[in-house]
Amino acid sequence: MNFLRTPDDRFQNLPDFPHTPHYHDLSDGLRLAYLDEGAADAPPVLLLHGEPDWSFLYRKMIPVYRAAGYRVLAPDLIGFGRSDKPTERASYTYANHLRWLTEWFDALELRGVHLFCQDWGGLLGLRLLTDRTDRFATVVASNTTLPTGDVAPNEAFLAWRKFSQEVPQFPVSDVMQRGSHTTLSPAVLAAYDAPFPDERHKMGARVFPALVPAAPDDPETENNRAAWQQLGQFTKPFLTIFGNQDPIMRGLDKVFQQLVPGAQGQPHARVEGAGHFIQEDRGEEVATLHTEWLSKMN
Repeated sequence: MNFLRTPDDRFQNLPDFPHTPHYHDLSDGLRLAYLDEGAADAPPVLLLHGEPDWSFLYRKMIPVYRAAGYRVLAPDLIGFGRSDKPTERASYTYANHLRWLTEWFDALELRGVHLFCQDWGGLLGLRLLTDRTDRFATVVASNTTLPTGDVAPNEAFLAWRKFSQEVPQFPVSDVMQRGSHTTLSPAVLAAYDAPFPDERHKMGARVFPALVPAAPDDPETENNRAAWQQLGQFTKPFLTIFGNQDPIMRGLDKVFQQLVPGAQGQPHARVEGAGHFIQEDRGEEVATLHTEWLSKMN
């Protein structure tokens, strides 16, 4: 598989992000980068990012989890962040992304995991959850869904998908700003551009919107339907924390609340002033909501 590896010097002087990356070599020769912060024997929190960002998105949340006594794991999906970036569009499939993530997850032998997933972190994380249910303790779904294509996407998503496939140069930091309710600093915008020195590195960022199951005959539709069947029997604690300014995901928290047994009676939250990238807009608040919720279960 042909791939690119972003030079390390692109990641120097990242604002409020002092974390040392770890690396896992996947079976097909790709290298997956991840953060591993906190004591190895502490309860693990797994933070899964989406499109077109990377683990830098969680920089405001990681200190909150660390202070509460958790081990924080945050991988960079293949094609993003410090992870390797295949150059061929055909390499990027929903199935491949799930396989890469699962291989890394299994290698770390994690147990009792508290999952936090947003955007594509949910499309992958919820599938990982239903494939490895016994390894998870709780779930937070944030500005995400698990689409089957049985319900047509809204206009906001269709416009985003069209833009992502047609724009001559994919504007990563501009996408991050448009999906955030707050104004991002030049240093933060530069950090989101850092993994992508040129357009060749952006194949994953460009392809991801086209991989979302948007029709009933999508290659992953049946697998996502099967995952929903399992979520319909998931009784472990399941919380939704959504931003109230997200035009694409707004209202989809209700689907989880209605269909997942573990979501019944939980203190679900809609965070004021938070857009799609809720971690940017209200990261500390979201992590505090999460850790306080977890503390009440101990």
